[in-house]
Amino acid sequence: MTGILDSVNQRTQLVGQNRLELLTFRLMGRQRYGINVFKVKEVLQCPKLTLMPNLHRLVKGVAHIRGHTVSVIDLSLAIGGRPTTDVDKSFVVIAEFNRTIQAFLVSSVERIINMHWEGILPPPQGSGKANYLTAVTNIDNELVEILDVEKILAEIAPVDETMDRSIGQEIAQAETQKKIVRRILIADDSTVARKQVERAITSIGFEVISVKDGKEAYEKLLEMAAQGSIYDQISLVISDIEMPEMDGYTLTAEVRRNPEMKDLYVILHSSLSGVFNQAMVERVGANAFIAKFNPDELGNAVKTALTN
Repeated sequence: MTGILDSVNQRTQLVGQNRLELLTFRLMGRQRYGINVFKVKEVLQCPKLTLMPNLHRLVKGVAHIRGHTVSVIDLSLAIGGRPTTDVDKSFVVIAEFNRTIQAFLVSSVERIINMHWEGILPPPQGSGKANYLTAVTNIDNELVEILDVEKILAEIAPVDETMDRSIGQEIAQAETQKKIVRRILIADDSTVARKQVERAITSIGFEVISVKDGKEAYEKLLEMAAQGSIYDQISLVISDIEMPEMDGYTLTAEVRRNPEMKDLYVILHSSLSGVFNQAMVERVGANAFIAKFNPDELGNAVKTALTN
């Protein structure tokens, strides 16, 4: 395990090339799973866990890691599997996303694999609404399931999805001075994240067109552009970054290259964090970057897009 993530900080050149790197691991069984390396801070042999009163049933205990107290989530149990056994022989994947640091308990960690987003596919039809997958891929003729860690986190620590009403009121006031199209396109492969954004946006009186990845978003934009001016049909795009088939950076770059939609306002809304995000926002031509999930920050970004 030593050094498996030593070069994570040098891998950011992959972002914006419709590529990603997956850290693969196993839980209580033979199935392989993956998580985007950019969400991962560190991988450790499971440290000593401390039990505390009133812990969520999915939290195995808390660990003291590099001066921080971190909840350790039993990932197998969280997705409906068996509780992890042999904890002392297990590993923790320290992940940073949605403005928090989490530790996921896994049975074993394998390797990092460089992938193209076109090889990352949506979950198969019939997998059910209760599944915890955002995508699947094939590695060495074996199915690898990419987990919706945002959904897992939302079940353990739900976030407030209420948006400040004054944001909607200020947009309505601006509407007396300029035409505002009250329809927004949202692209996100996480069902939970997509619903969070939908509820926040509709609460201020907007209609939502919702799609599950960048490829579907771009196809929808092309379809709309064929029907008439895109600017008369939607006011802006809110897109996740990590998505199967086409990521948010590539979607933004494609929008900017298309003369029929090149001036569309694009907000990238991602669980990823780090200085490389702002650099890529500028490189691909996105108008703003917002970290998930704060409804008021998102609402203010929408207000800025519509009123400035």
